[in-house]
Amino acid sequence: MKYPKNVAHLFNLSLLQGLLPLNPMQIPMEIVAGLSFAAVAIPQGMGYTKIAGMPVITGIYTLLLPMVAFAIFGSSRHLVVGADSATAAIIASGLATMALPNSSEYVAYASTIALIAAILLLLAGFLKLGFLADFLSHTALIGFLTGVGIQISISQINGMLGVPSGHFGTLTSIVLLVENIHYLSVPTLIVSVCVLLIVVPCRIKYSKIPCMLIAVIAAIAASWFWNLSSYGIATLGELPTGLPALSIPTIPLSDIPSIVSTSVACFMVILAQSIVTSRAYSIKFADTFDENKELIGLGLANIAAGITGTFVVNGSPTKTEEVRRSGGRTQLTQLVAVAVTAAFLLFLTKPFAYLPTAVLSSIVFFIGFNLIDMHGMLDLYKHRRVEFVVAVATAIAVILFNVEAGIGIAIILSISVHLRHSYKPLNLLIVPKNECCTKTVPLSTNQHAIEGLLIYRFGANLYFANEGHFEDEILSLVKSSYPIRWFCISATNIDDIDYTSIETMRVIYNQLKMRKITLVMCDVVSPVMDELIKDGLIDLIGKEHIFETVYDVMEAYKNTRFSDVKAHDQATIQCSSKMPYTSAQRSDLEQSA
Repeated sequence: MKYPKNVAHLFNLSLLQGLLPLNPMQIPMEIVAGLSFAAVAIPQGMGYTKIAGMPVITGIYTLLLPMVAFAIFGSSRHLVVGADSATAAIIASGLATMALPNSSEYVAYASTIALIAAILLLLAGFLKLGFLADFLSHTALIGFLTGVGIQISISQINGMLGVPSGHFGTLTSIVLLVENIHYLSVPTLIVSVCVLLIVVPCRIKYSKIPCMLIAVIAAIAASWFWNLSSYGIATLGELPTGLPALSIPTIPLSDIPSIVSTSVACFMVILAQSIVTSRAYSIKFADTFDENKELIGLGLANIAAGITGTFVVNGSPTKTEEVRRSGGRTQLTQLVAVAVTAAFLLFLTKPFAYLPTAVLSSIVFFIGFNLIDMHGMLDLYKHRRVEFVVAVATAIAVILFNVEAGIGIAIILSISVHLRHSYKPLNLLIVPKNECCTKTVPLSTNQHAIEGLLIYRFGANLYFANEGHFEDEILSLVKSSYPIRWFCISATNIDDIDYTSIETMRVIYNQLKMRKITLVMCDVVSPVMDELIKDGLIDLIGKEHIFETVYDVMEAYKNTRFSDVKAHDQATIQCSSKMPYTSAQRSDLEQSA
């Protein structure tokens, strides 16, 4: 038993962490939640294939081995893995010019993308690169998913109206819709409207009811009873019966470089969306969570997707929330859904031949519309205008260009916003609030902590990009806050300092020395202190001018000022002793001193 455990530890694997320990009292609720989730996930999975350009049956395959793999190897008890609108849109965008949608070649390319994304996820997990998820900010993710939602919704309007369409960009889809509007099929439009009339009110008021499954069953029954195909309404046709075969997709080696960028885009979305969702639910339920083990679980889930002939799977926030609302608290819910899906594939696919394709278009339209995060965008506009611009730019890139461009811009803008904060951080002055507390005030106040003592707190790490701003701000404070005897740098927010900044500190020390101002520091953390010692800056400033806290600085400054005043007064007395004062006048001088 030790050997497998050691192997699991060696490869940073998490075995059944999302399932065990299992509370026996919770099992009935998990089973009910699994049945409810399967009722929602099966029609959703079929809908995602319309986004990805894959055969309908492959959407159901995402609910089999990929979910089993994640349930075994993932670390989250709550994250639900399956087909996802964002990654499906990335696949459609990446393969638009490489193969005909729904063809066997297209399926092979999509499965290969899943395998490449899986390799990237496994490498990230083994190398403990889970922190990369933080490079796609929540702000950019809001914009990205909003753009994807708009793109998806627009792409499904043609199918809802019975108008010919293709896998093109958003603007092209709009142009084609306008040009081909005369092909509009009124019966198809009626079917689409009926589906939305079932799904939308039910979803708003009765979220636990599987409204999508109800719409699908009602449409199948209506199609069979009234023979809707005779009215020009397109239907799915016969679906394959049985479980997927295991195989490794084969594509020309020369085409692999062409799909690497699509795989990387999928990897980034999986990384950001899945880790954020897992982290949020682990906090909500106080469960353990390891982002690197999560990546390994997601990588193995995508390997399962690749060898079962389906497309990329991702951790889905919407599916995870649906399971939570249904009462699911472990991966047992997902395993129950897998069993239901397998039974469906074995025994219940034939009736789906009657399902109008407009039903799936309507479901996908609804899914896309729900991705548009208007609340998040408005909140950003009210509170963070700069981040709102980032979200809008990301959404526009997705809509006007493609999903991969949106991902690239989202990452660049996320890093740019971070650099903007660190380049020009919020810097403040520290002053006493009362006898035992301090407070911060804006630099513009030029407020001394004690007359002659200025305490300056820099709000970020010091590095080559912001050292000039750091120097200019200090010298400006010195000029505008005269007279100053001590200038203190509170380094409580400085966790790192590079070589360029060390040289800047020397310049600042010399500039202050020329003005007869003593440079002191406080709140210096150990790593930064080690760098200052190694680079000789502590010897330059003087160990006696390095303090633990701002209180120590103020106390030392008071003592120094008192000593200086006392020395000055003693000098005055000595000088007065040489003057022709009477003994009584000399006594009065000594007493006043």
